[in-house]
Amino acid sequence: MAALSNFEQFVRRILEIIFWVLVAIPMIIVPIFLVVYVLPVEFNCHFDLLSCSQHIDWSAALYLVSPSELNPFSPTSLPSQIGLGSTSMIFKSSFFPGISFAAILSSFVIWYERKLLAKMQYRVGPQYAGRVEGWLQSFADLFKLLFKEVVIPAKADAPFFMAVPFAMMALSGALLAVIPISAHIYISSSQYSLLIAVAILSFFPLVTVLAGWASANKFSFIGGIRALYQMISYEIPFILSVLGVVILAGGTLSLSQIVTAQTPIWYVGPMILGAIVFYITAMAELERIPFDLPEADSEIVAGWLTEYTSMSFGVINLATYIKLYALSGLFTILFLGGWQGPAPIPGAIWFMIKTIVMITLFLIPRGAFGRVRIDQLIGFGWLWLVGLSFANIFIAVVLKATGIL
Repeated sequence: MAALSNFEQFVRRILEIIFWVLVAIPMIIVPIFLVVYVLPVEFNCHFDLLSCSQHIDWSAALYLVSPSELNPFSPTSLPSQIGLGSTSMIFKSSFFPGISFAAILSSFVIWYERKLLAKMQYRVGPQYAGRVEGWLQSFADLFKLLFKEVVIPAKADAPFFMAVPFAMMALSGALLAVIPISAHIYISSSQYSLLIAVAILSFFPLVTVLAGWASANKFSFIGGIRALYQMISYEIPFILSVLGVVILAGGTLSLSQIVTAQTPIWYVGPMILGAIVFYITAMAELERIPFDLPEADSEIVAGWLTEYTSMSFGVINLATYIKLYALSGLFTILFLGGWQGPAPIPGAIWFMIKTIVMITLFLIPRGAFGRVRIDQLIGFGWLWLVGLSFANIFIAVVLKATGIL
């Protein structure tokens, strides 16, 4: 190993170690842990699969890989002795409501955004890929990117440069894991799911900074620095905006319990200030207009995405839209009662309807507003958003103390 000659190399070495640890945990360490420890325990077999193969009920393993044996809408679709929840963990993570479902939904959201903005700006939008309104355009773009060459800049830090798309997708998948679609449809459930979601979201700007630095491009680096400044301006009000909801829900950090606490009234009414702050800061988190400073195409080409091509760009773009779906779902859970609605319609359908409405509200500003300056964003975040967040917390404390909610 080469000796460290200056402080910059020391910081770079530390960042390398931290980054690869964060990449290895969800992609290598967790799967090995599941195979070596969790699955043998679930099948009553500890570590030595061969010696205890006689008393393992291998028929139960079919539930791990066979979607035909599963009904994700039924809370009792699996034998209780498997111990993996109401449905197979592999099925939930990979298909519904996991990454495959989110990826397909995101592909249609990309098409929906193009058509929506086209209608707003009196344009046509996609119309050829697919006989009806060009609805297959997103999939046509996918196949185009699949056959493009992956180009790595000569001066780029190749390992970091190529690891960024995988890190973005891993973070998006981890975010999906803690957001329930209904009382019985979720990948994982935790008493601290809201805290976990906020913690995962805080890693996205750091990956953006790393991508800008690893690209060895001045426009990419400026975009990464802008992402860091942007995070400073919205991260604190983003966290403060959800504290009012936590107070009204009795101090719980469980997203499922927060939905249950909204049975008498959705929190978008009493917590309207928190909902507004959450919406604005989520726009900044998504780097969407008017807060697309890290990617400002008219100023710095494409910002931190300038050097990414082919499927590297496609994976990052897909991860961004999965994050859009996740944040819309998080807003639905925190302020719109989650999956609550009239009984004849299943809760998961209500959740998706509300989430699609929120996705539309996140998409509309792109066709109606211009980009703000970085100093305007920082001033607005620290002066107005933080103030509104504290006012929202004060309202929540008063409502809770007086017994109104």
